[in-house]
Amino acid sequence: MSAMVDSDSVFAIAESVFSAMIDGDEGLLLPWEGDLPIFADPLYAWVDLLGDWRGRAALTTETQTAHALARALLMMADDEPVDGPDLVDAFGEIANVVGGNVKALLPTQGTLGLPQVAAQLPPHEGGSLSQELRLSWRGQPIVVAVWLFG
Repeated sequence: MSAMVDSDSVFAIAESVFSAMIDGDEGLLLPWEGDLPIFADPLYAWVDLLGDWRGRAALTTETQTAHALARALLMMADDEPVDGPDLVDAFGEIANVVGGNVKALLPTQGTLGLPQVAAQLPPHEGGSLSQELRLSWRGQPIVVAVWLFG
């Protein structure tokens, strides 16, 4: 899967998803410059890729950034509060669309699991990191990772 899912392809997917779903404009999702800060209050969204192979596409960011992403996706005002269900739906949908596009790169399509959102990412038992992109969205760090499970 590593050869089929290269960092340029994952970046193109993330950039396209953020442009189409969140920002309505290109160029707001950029490579992160410098060392990535340690997330103080991380939130994870992921979708498992199922089929002849198994994998996972995951996004990680600060919880406050996930709230901002949800507001942008749901076309809410910048200061409007996001409730828990809307946060889970919006952040999970972003992971779902990224995962669906990653799945489309593979020679056998398989299926997607349901998107999940939590304060911790489940263990990657027998998994190896295929790609990890450290990105900046409106100056805030976001990590997009693709895992391959043995």
